[in-house]
Amino acid sequence: MSGDLVAFPTETVYGLGADACNSKAVAKIYEVKGRPADHPLIVHIASLDGLGDWAREIPEYAIELARGLWPGPMTLVLKRSELAGDFITGGQDTVGVRVPDHAVALSLLTAFEKVGGKGVAAPSANRFGHVSPTNAAAVVEELGQYLSENDIVLDGGACQVGVESTIIDCTGATPRILRPGAISELMINECTGLLCAEFRPQTTTGEDIRVSGSLENHYAPAAKVFLDHTPLPGQGFIADAKLQTPEGVIRLASPANDEEFARLLYSVLRAADAQGLTEVVVAQPNGTGIAVAIRDRLARAANGR
Repeated sequence: MSGDLVAFPTETVYGLGADACNSKAVAKIYEVKGRPADHPLIVHIASLDGLGDWAREIPEYAIELARGLWPGPMTLVLKRSELAGDFITGGQDTVGVRVPDHAVALSLLTAFEKVGGKGVAAPSANRFGHVSPTNAAAVVEELGQYLSENDIVLDGGACQVGVESTIIDCTGATPRILRPGAISELMINECTGLLCAEFRPQTTTGEDIRVSGSLENHYAPAAKVFLDHTPLPGQGFIADAKLQTPEGVIRLASPANDEEFARLLYSVLRAADAQGLTEVVVAQPNGTGIAVAIRDRLARAANGR
């Protein structure tokens, strides 16, 4: 409530948080990240009990999702309450809310609630458009020079999911995925009994709900990312463990499955930059589930910063 920032771990990536009711504190998030003012933030709360503070006209299927999948890597987009100011929503009539599944994050949110806090607004703890951090060292490397002496970074180890939360539009008759993540269409269908439309990247029309990480160029390292190419000598290479490494190619990661691929992806892209690589080739995973989220992030990373 003092207006300072806290970087904290979640199961997805590290977030850069501020009191969601304090417009000056939230403005500091935008300043530190270099984030456009119309790009909305996600409000993190300690439990489902706090959802009514931030949203109105909450459909029954949204309650079913929250009961079944929170705490977890899922953000619900709902019609905003009066508490959700324009400085949180980017001027939209909707707000994104989630309960993270990480002991440190939940302890922070619960402690904040006990002193009267309503929620913590937090995007990923990196400069806008860059690769999201999945450990505390990456936060310090990325934002250390922009944080003030009263801002803090909580170290909760490496994130277990590794890509940002699934964002679900709950303003219509049925749920709609706006950003894919670890919570899949099948999980949503099973939880609600409703058919969730297959994810499609957003268009540039003004009718779309703006959400975090929805720009065409996002999640990008300094290195140029190429997708599903044959890697050449001197290039970095990220691919399933079953794929061989051509001679002269620098193998960056060999994940055994899609979950490990997601968990390692951002830290490996950061490692490529640390090694001074200028080009990285990624053999994308096929299939559904979190593979959809991986391909979404890589498509944006391949467009550069």
